[in-house]
Amino acid sequence: MSMKKKKATEDELKKLNVDSWGTWSKEVSEFDWYYDDTETCYVLDGEVEVTGEDGSKISFEKGDIVQFKKGLKCVWKVKKPIRKRYYFGDLDID
Repeated sequence: MSMKKKKATEDELKKLNVDSWGTWSKEVSEFDWYYDDTETCYVLDGEVEVTGEDGSKISFEKGDIVQFKKGLKCVWKVKKPIRKRYYFGDLDID
């Protein structure tokens, strides 16, 4: 699966060391995106829907951990301004 999400627990956030990840924010908008590396993010605020080129969709919001696999081409639709922590590289979020 090229996109997956789950609700984060405090223990998971500590284990992943989310506080050390970079921060990114974006206003309400829609844009194409390509992942040249796997990205894992933790949503601090906002609401987003991402549609993969195969038509698959994922929606996420505050409190979700989301992972996008390397090679994914997609469209981001930011419904409410987003602020997230992000990490590039392979992480196990299962």
